[in-house]
Amino acid sequence: MQNDVQETCDNLMKRILYLKDSLDYDVKREQVKEINDRMAQPGFWDNQEKAQETMAELRRLKSLVTPLEELVQGRDDLEVLLEFAEADDSEETVQEITSTCDRLGSIVDKVEFQLLLGQPEDALNAYVTIQAGEGGTDAADWAEMLLRMYIRWAEKEEMATELLERTDAEEAGIRHATLLIKGDYAFGYLKGESGNHRLVRMSPFNSAGKRQTAFAAVDVTPEVDDSFEIDIDWDNDVDEDTMRAGGAGGQHVNKTESAVRLTHKESGLVVRCQNERSQHQNRASARKMLTAKLYQMEIEKRESENAARRGEKSKIGFGGETIRNYVLQPEQFVKDTRSELKTANPLTVLEGELDPFLEAYLKWSVEQGDDGN
Repeated sequence: MQNDVQETCDNLMKRILYLKDSLDYDVKREQVKEINDRMAQPGFWDNQEKAQETMAELRRLKSLVTPLEELVQGRDDLEVLLEFAEADDSEETVQEITSTCDRLGSIVDKVEFQLLLGQPEDALNAYVTIQAGEGGTDAADWAEMLLRMYIRWAEKEEMATELLERTDAEEAGIRHATLLIKGDYAFGYLKGESGNHRLVRMSPFNSAGKRQTAFAAVDVTPEVDDSFEIDIDWDNDVDEDTMRAGGAGGQHVNKTESAVRLTHKESGLVVRCQNERSQHQNRASARKMLTAKLYQMEIEKRESENAARRGEKSKIGFGGETIRNYVLQPEQFVKDTRSELKTANPLTVLEGELDPFLEAYLKWSVEQGDDGN
């Protein structure tokens, strides 16, 4: 058998063994079995909230255990094929070994990528807040385009979305909006999207047809649960305002003061929620959003301290540095300013094909030492 094929197989088997050990495969298999046994017990669904948390934990475990099971079995199969090849190194045998390596290598790449999502908050749902920046009507239109892009991405990933707040601009687009994306590792995948997004195109709002630059700021925060301790005195630390909700929603939304705005006095953070019918529900959602933003501040403080130790400037989140350029005319491309990944298909990206950019950022952040470890 050719040396390069043997070398590829040996390297792949080492990677599989490393993943099996580093991810505590045997321990996680036992945890999956324990949860399945617990779910089979009478009364498991009596406490719906606790049951849903357990189901989410099971999904996260199985997202690693299932591919690892396939890799462990595949490694055993590959060893058998290699032993067989010592006696029969025909082209057919070599092709089977090569095909097996390709299949297993693809799974290894995916599992290794999941290792980049190692922070506790990475597994959580994500709040995505979008705000129109410089560029007038074009900026408002651009903000709405980004909102659609993230909704389309979530749909492709089979994640649920909930629009918590949206304020329309006067002529077109939106001034700001907050979207909740619900799915395993939603925050981990999207956390690199915080920052300014820059659009260059021929403006549809300019009769002269001149090229226009517009900006929109994106902020991504995790939807934290009770396991993340954030100390907030809601009576003394936070100002609350109620108002009539804007935008679509019918007479009830527009004629009652159901919308809630919370302002954290010390940090100046502001959150709004208007999607629910009652003020009570909006208040609960807004409190969860504010808690998430305060936790995100702790994450950014951690990253800033890590950057300071390296003598580097830390990244700035909402409304900070431009992280990605989307150019529609006269050229066509999207380029990330950090990973430097570039694609010549901006319309595909705007339809939600974000994974190459999300993965490139995560790999880049590890190389820069910004993974939070």
